[in-house]
Amino acid sequence: MRLIKAKKKSSLDYRITMTREISIAGAKVGGNNPPLIMAGPCVIENEDITFNTAKKLKELCSAAGLSFVFKSSYDKANRTSIKSFRGPGMEKGLRVLADIKSRLDIPVITDVHSIEEIKPASEVLDAIQIPAFLCRQTNLILAAAKTGKPVNIKKGQFLSPWDIKNIIDKFTSTGNHNLSITERGTSFGYNNLVVDFRGFPIMRSFGYPVIFDVTHSLQLPGGQGTSSGGQREFAEPFARAAVAVGVDGLFMEVHPEPSKALCDGPNMIKLDDVQGLLNIIKGIHGLVSGQKGGKS
Repeated sequence: MRLIKAKKKSSLDYRITMTREISIAGAKVGGNNPPLIMAGPCVIENEDITFNTAKKLKELCSAAGLSFVFKSSYDKANRTSIKSFRGPGMEKGLRVLADIKSRLDIPVITDVHSIEEIKPASEVLDAIQIPAFLCRQTNLILAAAKTGKPVNIKKGQFLSPWDIKNIIDKFTSTGNHNLSITERGTSFGYNNLVVDFRGFPIMRSFGYPVIFDVTHSLQLPGGQGTSSGGQREFAEPFARAAVAVGVDGLFMEVHPEPSKALCDGPNMIKLDDVQGLLNIIKGIHGLVSGQKGGKS
């Protein structure tokens, strides 16, 4: 097997270990902490939906005892069709995120797509996210790292788990170690993704927190011709499995009415279903970490 030969490790070397603890404006990910929840609507559709979803998610995560970072995009640059809704743009989108951050006192994160976006975005964001298809763009990674802020880099659908070591080396060459890696599925044939759960302990063995993007892993890219499809019905079993394996956080796109969402509706979780899912997540984490009070 290529991995074992290249790394010269036995499978026991990939048992769950503690990763570096990262703080995103007080929200902890990694270390001994329960899974961080990074969640919000796929894209900023309007101010009301975005604010109200953030407010409810904060309440739910607080009740479950889980740290929370709000995520929604001002621009979805990687869309299937030219007709797809992309969002309000950087200037207006950052104003919405700044308002949520200020009024709700929660950390915010969103995607950047170019070096030029990093400076204005970093003035608002508590953490920066680099999308999966840009995860090998060296200059973008270095520019994000040099802000000194926490950065969440999504692993490309075309990369193996051990390939993220090169991403980590690029990022940390700047002296910034506030890094998390997010798994969002691997391309598997046409219009489909698959999640290899062996990848979580492999990626965590490099010492940095690993987050599982539950909803994008259930995306069917381009599966509806001019838009992507999805299978949100599998969100709960995927989340349960990832927490049992030992991920440091969960990324979930959430919407009050996914069927009416302007982006990624088929794979987004309904806001009304989040409370039950968070309780399950907390219970499984308690069991696998040996904490008292874990409930299945």
